[in-house]
Amino acid sequence: MASTRISEQLPHIDTTQSSVGFGNRALPRLYLELQDPQLYIRQRALAVLCDLVHDPEKAYEAVYNGCLERLKVMLQDSDSSVRIKTTEAVYLIAAHNVGRDALIKWDVVAPLSDLLDDPVDACRNNVHRALKRLAEVPAGAEYIVSSGLVPQLVMKLPVEKDDVLASILATLCYCVRVDALPALESHCVLVLRNLLSHPSPDIRRSVATALMAISVPLEGKHKVCDGGVLPDLVKLLSGPDLGVTASAAGTIMYTAIITKGKFQAIEAGAIPPLLKLVQSEDKAVCANALRALTTLAEVPCAREQLREQLPLLEGRLNHPASIIRRAAATAIRVISWTP
Repeated sequence: MASTRISEQLPHIDTTQSSVGFGNRALPRLYLELQDPQLYIRQRALAVLCDLVHDPEKAYEAVYNGCLERLKVMLQDSDSSVRIKTTEAVYLIAAHNVGRDALIKWDVVAPLSDLLDDPVDACRNNVHRALKRLAEVPAGAEYIVSSGLVPQLVMKLPVEKDDVLASILATLCYCVRVDALPALESHCVLVLRNLLSHPSPDIRRSVATALMAISVPLEGKHKVCDGGVLPDLVKLLSGPDLGVTASAAGTIMYTAIITKGKFQAIEAGAIPPLLKLVQSEDKAVCANALRALTTLAEVPCAREQLREQLPLLEGRLNHPASIIRRAAATAIRVISWTP
C-alpha cells in the first residue's frame, strides 16, 4: 500500500557532472557547455559526454551536433584535465563507425598528433588508443599513413611506457598493411628487433606481430634480413608464449620466400625448432611452422635434411583442421620433389 512518508535520504547528485538536458536537448546543451569560458563547466560537460558516447546513437548525435568539432579545439586546451577527458571522449567516439568517419572528415588526427609529446601519461595513452581504433579500418590506416604520422610513431617505440607501447605497435601493424614504406624508411625493423627482448610478454607478442606484418612486402623481407633479425626469431621459436612463437614462425615463413632469407634462416638453425612446432596443437603455430619448412625446403641441403622427417609431417595429414592438412600436404610435396 502506498505511503505518504517522505524519505530522509537525499537523492545522489554527482557534482562533477553537468545536468543533462531532456531527450534530444542533451547534446546541444553539452555542446554549448563545452564552449563555456569557465573551466569547471567544461570539465563537467566532458565528464557527461564521455558517459554518453558509449552508446552508438549518442555518439552519432554528438557528431551531428558539432561536439567532435569542439573537441578538436579542446585538444589544445592548456588545462591537463581537459586534455585528458577530451582525448578520452575522442577515443570513445572512435569506437563507432560514424565516429571514425568523422575523425577523418574533420581531420582530428592532426591535433591528436600534437599531443604525442604531452607530459601527462594518461593523455598520451588516450591519444594512442584513439589512433589504434582509427587504424582498425582500412580508411583510417590509410589516413594515418597519408598524414605522415608513422615515422613519429616509430620514434616513440623506444621511449614510451609499456601501457602505451601495445597501442602504438597495433597501430603500426594496421598501417604497415596499407603501406610499409614509411615504417621501413624510419628504421622500424631495427627498433622492433631491440624490443624483442622486452620483459613484458604482451609487448613481445605485439612486437612479433608487427615484425610479421612488416615482413609481408618485399622491401620488408630485405630489411628483416639486413637487420639480422632472423637469429633472434629462431630463439623465440622455443619460447613458452604461443602468440610470440606463431608470429616468429610467420615472419620466418614470409622472409624465407627470398633466397637471402632462406639461407639466413637455415644458418640460424631454424629447421629443428620448426619441426618441433609441427606437433603443436595450436593451429597458427603449426600452420606457420609447416609453411616456413616448405619455403626452406626449396634449398637442396634443407630438403635432404627434411626428407628424414616425412613421417612426422605425414602424421599431420589426419589433423581435423583443413588448414593444417593443406599445409602438411604442400610441405610433403615440396620436400619429396626430386630434380
